[in-house]
Amino acid sequence: MDDKYDLVGFFLDKEGLLRSGVIGLLEGTPLEESAGSLSFALATFAVVNIVFLMLFFSQFAILWIERKAVARMQDRYGATTALRSLWVGENGVTAGEWWNMLPFGLGKPIGIVNKWLNKNFGNRDENFATVDRVNNRSWMGKTILPGFFQNVADGMKFLVKEHMVPQRADRLIFEVSPFLIVSSTLLILGMIPLSSGIYATNPDLSILYAIAIFGIAPIGVFFAGWSSNNKYTLIGGIRSAAQLTAYEIPLLLTLLSVAILSGTFNIIESIHFQHSAGAWNIFLMPLGGALFLITMIAEVERVPFDMPEAEAELVEGWWTEYGGMRFGMLFMAEYIRTYAACFLFTHFFLGGWHLPFQGTIASLPVVGEAVPLVPGAIVTLVKAWLVFLIVFVWARFALARIRTDQILEFGWRMLLPLAVLQVVLALVYRLYFFSPAGMSAQNDPAGGAAWDAFGIPFFVPIMTTFFWLAVFFIYLNDEDKSVNQERMFHVHTDKPAGTVSPGQE
Repeated sequence: MDDKYDLVGFFLDKEGLLRSGVIGLLEGTPLEESAGSLSFALATFAVVNIVFLMLFFSQFAILWIERKAVARMQDRYGATTALRSLWVGENGVTAGEWWNMLPFGLGKPIGIVNKWLNKNFGNRDENFATVDRVNNRSWMGKTILPGFFQNVADGMKFLVKEHMVPQRADRLIFEVSPFLIVSSTLLILGMIPLSSGIYATNPDLSILYAIAIFGIAPIGVFFAGWSSNNKYTLIGGIRSAAQLTAYEIPLLLTLLSVAILSGTFNIIESIHFQHSAGAWNIFLMPLGGALFLITMIAEVERVPFDMPEAEAELVEGWWTEYGGMRFGMLFMAEYIRTYAACFLFTHFFLGGWHLPFQGTIASLPVVGEAVPLVPGAIVTLVKAWLVFLIVFVWARFALARIRTDQILEFGWRMLLPLAVLQVVLALVYRLYFFSPAGMSAQNDPAGGAAWDAFGIPFFVPIMTTFFWLAVFFIYLNDEDKSVNQERMFHVHTDKPAGTVSPGQE
């Protein structure tokens, strides 16, 4: 279903406000003959920048989500710095008149605004009991998105840190590697649509392009580890090259399965297919969804596949010798790749910008009329944030790091055969279970019924989902009952916490 908010059409339509205005301005000038091309170039530049900025700045949400979610898991508050800390301070302590140090004469007006905010929106009373651990939170202890702007402060800290190159490092490659990693990572955002009307570009082979871009960064990672002239960084780079090679192939085969099932290598067309066929891919290929998530976690080198960094044994892995903004760029690139993985899973398996049960909702008398008014970009962002929270954050803080040999064996001996099996299943489903007659029009809010069988609606996705849930349940509970059933532990205490006297027992 097309998005009602068609940003691309608004800018690129020759009869639209922007292009027609530019063409009108160039009438009677020497550039009149090129007015159409110039207006198109200007409109394309505007669309690309708007979409990129939307994707880039929405990334701050996942940094905040991870910090606050992990804090809740560990029964603490986590980051609490809010925007109002600029004028209220932390625990009654401010940075003084920091605005006087700003360049270009910005200090005085910002200082006036800061004092006005503190007077009108600061604490009601210095002795007022707040509801937060940190005192003087302003507005009587209530904050908006507490901790969100701490990410901005951390980024600014990286900007002012000194950058040093190791004495015997290969300086050229050492300096170029972060830019190779970051630039290739940013290119991924160019392929990700927020909705059918909000995207930077839409090539026919966008799925292959996105995966090709994912394959460039490992080269920069290996170069960064080798050029640092440090044994820890070299080991981390070698581990990264071996790990990413082992998981790239299952990832490519999984996406080949998505392309076979959808009949296209285009991301937007793949999303439209899921809606027009009447079922998201996650219900037709749960195995493919699991393979995609596992391989993507390994691709972005997050726990439990973070052996290339392995802080406990390799200091910081291939990052060790980088500091200042170079470290900040690499840190940002890791999260952008993770964010891109969340978007790709949303588009390939969760129907992109389509709402769950959209056909049922669209059939309701009053609510159904409001379905087309829901911005597709908002639906996409919410899905991506939930994937990040439920999969990437939960896995990082619930699973332990595994050994390098186990990572490689898992990739080559388990995921690769399963990925081949998924390709075969996708071929069988497309050839024998798919009914083209059940496809609906692209703009039909109700969607189609291409996966019905035996007169039962959605028979194929329902049976597929139940089958794979049963397989997952059996394998998760496949334990040898004859061995010790105690869970593995690192530290074992005989007495409950709080009952041991330190220094005496």
